[in-house]
Amino acid sequence: MSADINKLEQIASQVRRDIVRMVHACQSGHPGGSLGCTDYFVALYFNAMKRNPSFDMDGKGEDLFFLSNGHISPVFYSTLAHAGYFEVSELATFRKINSRLQGHPTTHEGLPGIRIASGSLGQGLSVAIGAAQAKKLNKDNNLVYVLMGDGELQEGQVWEAAMYAPHNKIDNLIATVDYNKAQIDGSTDQVLSLGDLRAKWEAFGWDVMEIAKGNDMNAVVAGLAEAKSRTGKGKPVIILMHTEMGSGVDFMMGSHKWHGVAPNDEQLASALNQLTETLGDY
Repeated sequence: MSADINKLEQIASQVRRDIVRMVHACQSGHPGGSLGCTDYFVALYFNAMKRNPSFDMDGKGEDLFFLSNGHISPVFYSTLAHAGYFEVSELATFRKINSRLQGHPTTHEGLPGIRIASGSLGQGLSVAIGAAQAKKLNKDNNLVYVLMGDGELQEGQVWEAAMYAPHNKIDNLIATVDYNKAQIDGSTDQVLSLGDLRAKWEAFGWDVMEIAKGNDMNAVVAGLAEAKSRTGKGKPVIILMHTEMGSGVDFMMGSHKWHGVAPNDEQLASALNQLTETLGDY
């Protein structure tokens, strides 16, 4: 599928506006990682993934996506809304009482596009592997995608799953790590060093690739296309996607402190001045 990069960048700009406005309105949420992963979400949902907005949980005959690091729900919700899963106006209910758009995605409200409750870190890869294995059993040739944070790779369950997938030749899976090297308490190097991530995943038997510029739409689109070309060859694929927390908003970039902090009124105004309104604010 050929990508209109300019169109994707316009969508990403609006998604970033949505993110800072959503988190500001309820003074709660996680803008840093959401902004850092915006280009990935837009490239995935508007270019790479075969998907059906008339959502059903079985997901037969389409690609599936699972968000493991569920705290970056603002970028997920905005992307889903602009991709036609529910009305964009519903973004105004983020983290409000009785909203379907909870701080971490959940399934019991029946929000279209949400396949698992996530936020308890370290679980998404296991779920995605199970879904990918089910597709193989069902002779469904579509792909399964999962996004993880780098901080959650400090969880043991991730590495149990990492061992399971190559052993079972789960080669219809594309996992991505948001490799921004920051987590809520500081840099990953300070909290618990991840060491040589490429060497680790390769040692576990994965086909490892990297996107060096995870906030460059051209690079992300090309990286996802490359990952798709590597599926079906006996190994699961993982992308180490280098991003910057807070990408697109200058005062949020380069610091872990915006992992889970809402902007005040002045900060919101500054952020919105940096992000072009392209699709109309909700």
